Amino acid sequence: MELKLAPAGSKKEARVRGPNITPGYWGDEAMTRAAFDEEGFYKLGDAMDFVDPADPNRGLMFNGRLAEDFKLSTGTWVSVGPLRSKILMQAAGLAQDVVIAGHDRDFAAAMVFPNLARCRELAGSVSPDAPASEVLRQPGVVSRFQTIFDELARQATGSSTFVSRAVLLDVPPSLDAREITDKGSINQRAVLRNRAALVDDLYSTSPPAHVIRSGV
Repeated sequence: MELKLAPAGSKKEARVRGPNITPGYWGDEAMTRAAFDEEGFYKLGDAMDFVDPADPNRGLMFNGRLAEDFKLSTGTWVSVGPLRSKILMQAAGLAQDVVIAGHDRDFAAAMVFPNLARCRELAGSVSPDAPASEVLRQPGVVSRFQTIFDELARQATGSSTFVSRAVLLDVPPSLDAREITDKGSINQRAVLRNRAALVDDLYSTSPPAHVIRSGV
């Protein structure tokens, strides 16, 4: 199998060619043409970089899904994969996954699927069978996430490397609503579409109390 990195905006897309690669989409010539480049390489949609540009033998590292990236209203590109990873690392197990919002908006924001078991530990004296919505309102939980996002804002090197606002989701991702892909990963577009009211809360001029504002 052959692999190459092709320019894709400010990133490089991984593309593959070989006898083990599908010849295309059954009965759909248009999708097949779109999936391959002029040299017959299948376009994975994953951005990658060399671990060490001076030594390709050290391999490649994932640099996000090209389809997830977007521009803020300022024209600044947001690389969703690295930003999501940074939030999850800072959360240290308190978040199971994160969806990034902000296409054509003034700033990036986050919708967090929390680790509810860990959040219950922070919630203090709340009842063990309390619903997720009540757990996530507890001061201990809110305070910890506030600290997480404030620290990310402090470390930021630009508007694309932190989120100005965040919301904790009390409803897990839905397979029926296609918020989870066949591979088991989060479908960012579906989450943003299905939870549009929460996205509106994130960008409200007077955000409701459940919106966490960082760096303020």
